[in-house]
Amino acid sequence: MKNNVGYLLTKRADMLPDKEAFVDVQSDIRLSYKEYNANANRFADVLQKKGVKKGDRVGILMMNSHQFMEMFFAIAKIGAICVPLNWRLVPDELTFILKDSGTKLLVFGDEFKDGVAVIRDNAGTDVETWLHSGAAEDAPAFASNLETLKADASVAEPELGAFEDDPVFIMYTSGTTGLPKGAVHTHKTLTWAVINMDSTWELRQSDRFFVPLPLFHVGALMPSVMAVYTGLTIIALKAFDPSLAWKTIEAEKVTNSLMVPTVMGAMLMVPEKDTCDVSSFRWSSIAGAPVPVSLLEACKKIGINLEQLFGLTEAAGPGCFLIEDAVERKPGSAGKGCLFIDARVVDANDKPVPPNTPGELILKGKNMMVGYWNRPEDTEKTLKNGWLHTGDVATMDDEGFVYIVDRIKDMIISGGENIYPAEIEKVLAGMPGVAQVAVIGKPHEKWGEVPMAVIVPSDKELTEESVLQFCDGKIARYKLPKAVTFVEALPMTPTGKVQKRVLERQLSQ
Repeated sequence: MKNNVGYLLTKRADMLPDKEAFVDVQSDIRLSYKEYNANANRFADVLQKKGVKKGDRVGILMMNSHQFMEMFFAIAKIGAICVPLNWRLVPDELTFILKDSGTKLLVFGDEFKDGVAVIRDNAGTDVETWLHSGAAEDAPAFASNLETLKADASVAEPELGAFEDDPVFIMYTSGTTGLPKGAVHTHKTLTWAVINMDSTWELRQSDRFFVPLPLFHVGALMPSVMAVYTGLTIIALKAFDPSLAWKTIEAEKVTNSLMVPTVMGAMLMVPEKDTCDVSSFRWSSIAGAPVPVSLLEACKKIGINLEQLFGLTEAAGPGCFLIEDAVERKPGSAGKGCLFIDARVVDANDKPVPPNTPGELILKGKNMMVGYWNRPEDTEKTLKNGWLHTGDVATMDDEGFVYIVDRIKDMIISGGENIYPAEIEKVLAGMPGVAQVAVIGKPHEKWGEVPMAVIVPSDKELTEESVLQFCDGKIARYKLPKAVTFVEALPMTPTGKVQKRVLERQLSQ
């Protein structure tokens, strides 16, 4: 069998035609694998009739829905390349991605038609065809209506247009530093990402996997493909809502999920966590940041086991994994490389460093991206001798457990000393009255730069003096924040990471 990600859905529909495949919660649509695959085939026919060929880029600007994943599988089947688009971006940012990727056809949800009109008026993109998903009467004049076209489309299986090393999607990084870069994944790299997670997670074909993250993010897209590989059911929210999340877990008897700390943290703040029956919910992986001990303990109290996943867009998801007793035995660790992934911590010459010594985390596996779209220099810096350089400072203990220290680009050099903001952030996250915190470098005439703590307070009585007093004695004096600023909110990526370059620009204005 030749490897085409879309063909996974074809095979699964043949093997489990009547099994529930996808539950679209807010629209209350339930699809069997047979229906799921038939819809994907109709979309494939629509795309081909619109002139989409192998290698053409097709953008998807939609909220979470069965149509999003059906379009993804359709694109994969015919050999085109999917470009999932972050709907939180403004038109100018989306225009950049469409230009950079050379997207030829854009599928967009009705809620984004005004922004898409701005993008179209901006000109300069390669988009030739605009497909509107929603009620036909709501379609803008410049777009064809997807549902109307689908009604007349063929349900027959299309001829597969791509395999193995052909690209299947380009996912643009969140852009915590500079312009976003498009990580290119092939049918092979995505399949191996799925295999890594299927062999690491404790999954059953009867499982009902909850997707609260946006499908333009690898933490939602990869599990949704993995669900087809495994034959389980996806339960998807159109957009995250913490109260609805608990109600969905109860109503749909959700068994597992992949979240980020901010999502689970928000869920723990609503009363439904104590009133909903979550006895079916065996575990959730947490990605995007180390699992705080407080989060671990809070979930354990209500019977939910948390596992730590260190993943990244460039790996189509999986990198390192912390599971079972190690979650409590190794708090703060990212775990070890997944089953088919090797992990090392190396120095500037790519030589392994001694245990517990900071270096750069590098990963090797068949799920690593093949490069950045249109970025040969960035690709060369990131992919060296078969290893993916993550850009993360990490240590590895004598048992091989990885601990993420910080991003290399976030490191503060003060008077010749290396200061990792994450160390200070960890201390301040434990201070009563601190809702969120980010530490960035502040220019200093004598020391070059010094740490500055930027805090979102939950207690209005919090002061700079009390923050500095709290830190004193908990970290070395040269690491102590030299300034404290209070803000109402921190700029965040969809995965819950602070956009520090954006924060620096905001504070410099």
